[in-house]
Amino acid sequence: MRAFAFALAYWVFSIAYSLMAIGLSLLPGRKPVLWVVQRYTRRMVWAMRVLAGIRLEVRGRHLVPDTPVIFAAKHQSWGDGFCLYSQFEDVAFVTGDHLAKFPLMGTLLRKLGAIVVNNCGGHEARRSLSQRSAEADRDGRHILIYPEGHLNAPGTYRRYRSGVWHMYRNFNRPVVPVATNLGLFWQETQYRKTAGTAVLEFLDPIAPGLDKAQFMAVLQARIEGRTQELIAEARGGPVEPSELITEGAVPA
Repeated sequence: MRAFAFALAYWVFSIAYSLMAIGLSLLPGRKPVLWVVQRYTRRMVWAMRVLAGIRLEVRGRHLVPDTPVIFAAKHQSWGDGFCLYSQFEDVAFVTGDHLAKFPLMGTLLRKLGAIVVNNCGGHEARRSLSQRSAEADRDGRHILIYPEGHLNAPGTYRRYRSGVWHMYRNFNRPVVPVATNLGLFWQETQYRKTAGTAVLEFLDPIAPGLDKAQFMAVLQARIEGRTQELIAEARGGPVEPSELITEGAVPA
């Protein structure tokens, strides 16, 4: 019943707020659409708690600098974006171009200032990422990116992509790693939900100045290490290393 109630609320809220945002996208400026999206994400966090029984605990919020940063987050659940976006007033998020294929969604994403890149990757995707993220940097907005580029089951990870490194180097901003265990309660795209306390944790920022190899190693170690600790904390078991999933493989 929890899963059904949440699924119903998910679609009602998503459709209602999307229609509202699309209507307001006709107005000049970003603020009207941003207002709707902020309320939508916070309403979804409310529905997670009240209907699905998933309480969100946010840790390390004090570690996020007052100046714009790049959030590099673990991605286990469709709820990850709701949880992080609900904590801030304005975040430019990196997303694949699959969303832009839905009717009017491309217009809405542009209005939000989302950083839309080609899911297939390659030179064109890197160029688009550079251009769109530069616009967000000029506007002084936080940027959210999922370095793995995929949803992954708890306890697994994929190769960390270098897009976050290029933003880190080009914009001279700190990168704030973000760990989570939300996938234990709302795993990937599964219908079933598990009641409990999910944690979203902001970790110590990585200051500008590291070379690519150092940066990527530190970022992965912090995110994967702390995520595995949060998973162990929720399960009441030992901390286990995360398992690498090769591209195209399906985790067991």
